[in-house]
Amino acid sequence: MKIILFAYSLLFLSTTTDLVTGDGYKIGDVATDFSLPNVDGEMVSLADFEDAKGFILIFTCNTCPYSVAYEDRIIALDKAYKSKGYPVIAINPNDPAAIDGDDLADMKVRATEKGFSFPYLQDVGQQVYPQYGATKTPHVFVLQKEGNNNIVLYIGAIDDSSRKPNKVKKRYVEQAVDALLAGKSPSTTTTKAIGCSIKTL
Repeated sequence: MKIILFAYSLLFLSTTTDLVTGDGYKIGDVATDFSLPNVDGEMVSLADFEDAKGFILIFTCNTCPYSVAYEDRIIALDKAYKSKGYPVIAINPNDPAAIDGDDLADMKVRATEKGFSFPYLQDVGQQVYPQYGATKTPHVFVLQKEGNNNIVLYIGAIDDSSRKPNKVKKRYVEQAVDALLAGKSPSTTTTKAIGCSIKTL
């Protein structure tokens, strides 16, 4: 079924919120595929996941306190939804030359320490995150496969409590994916991404 929808202060931390950037994807857009290096040394594309119904694509990193606070919740999302056809794909958008701790070697260490069950990719040359319009880490894009296309159906935050998991009241990503699994449109399609600015030189 085709779904068309229109719709504190820490070092190096930006808490400015963004709904959706002007240059990135909007709800209903087709997301371009990519081929990026994973922490296991392999190149990964969305097309590799032939049996997926869609994706929970999360721009995140090693160094942002907000991203670190969400790591266990990201792991839980993958555990809950990968078997249902919506795996997590994590992408580190930061330029490793702009901040210590976000190069591929550091990503491999972090993925091993936390036991990431999902691909953790490096946005080499920072070519992918501008296409999507990601501005923060973390910043989520829920995609739905329609034929050979991946349609953007949710953009924003994982939930409504960036630093305190026990205070979460609205689980935006879970609600979006649950709706898609039920053959419905997500009731909330865009929320504010709150986190660190993506680091560039």
